[in-house]
Amino acid sequence: MWAAFIAFVLGMILLDVFALGGSKAHKVGVKEAAIWSAVWVSLALLFDYGLWFYLKETVSLEVANTKAMEFLTGYVIEKSLSVDNVFVFLLIFSHFAVPVQYQRKVLLYGVLGAIVMRIAMILAGTWVVTQFSWVLYLFGIFLLFTGMRMLVAAEKEPDLEANPVLRLMKKMLPFTKGYHGEKFSIIENGKRVYTPLFLVLILIEISDVVFAVDSIPAIFAVTTDPFIVFTSNIFAIMGLRALYFLLADMADRFHLLKFGLAFVLMFVGIKMLIVKWIHVPTTVSLLVIGTLLAGSIIASLIATRKKD
Repeated sequence: MWAAFIAFVLGMILLDVFALGGSKAHKVGVKEAAIWSAVWVSLALLFDYGLWFYLKETVSLEVANTKAMEFLTGYVIEKSLSVDNVFVFLLIFSHFAVPVQYQRKVLLYGVLGAIVMRIAMILAGTWVVTQFSWVLYLFGIFLLFTGMRMLVAAEKEPDLEANPVLRLMKKMLPFTKGYHGEKFSIIENGKRVYTPLFLVLILIEISDVVFAVDSIPAIFAVTTDPFIVFTSNIFAIMGLRALYFLLADMADRFHLLKFGLAFVLMFVGIKMLIVKWIHVPTTVSLLVIGTLLAGSIIASLIATRKKD
């Protein structure tokens, strides 16, 4: 199952890069983004069905039902938390005035980097949880405070110029003032000089790491099965680019979604903290998370409609 899934991911990446022009500069329209978003969600659901069918035939119906529900809940958590990535990507791209036709290549490299980093973080996290079960309580406290911090900072925009990594990169490396197509660096006067697009890529990769620190502990509230954790994470990441271009022009309409995501993190954190005394079934978790997200989306649409 591991080998088949990794082969599938590599196949989809190659299809994107070589057959669908993922590495070529072009503006991604809402229609294209919507189609790819639907494709990725459909593939995730088909995978979940395939997982259920395979386990039903090889193990038992009870195990199949449990694992399929764990994957679906984990995927919803990871997919919803990836929306927060979209808001940060928008901030980074607008701050550096990245032309729309260059954004797709940056996100492609960002996704590839995120996959590699998450594999390492998931394997490490799974090992830690299996060796030291009390770590789940630390994850719960971390998620609870992260959600509370997100509530407080929901309406604030971070100052990118004050970012320590950005300031360090500007001190260490020479940069051009403008963009040079999709190139991350060029040779100028016999020396390699980096373009602002390289800075954007670094910030995108760092944001992926930051969000992985939030999202990976969150899914451990649902399951500690490394295969379920890995596959639900990867499906959410693979659909991130399409989700970005789908929501890029509508981000302002969903400004209350950040509050919904904050409550999701807090709910997951509380669930992890009370697991010794109260077991919250996976189906209940899925229902609560879906209600929080749907409520914040509906509230956002109503609020922006009244404002208009």
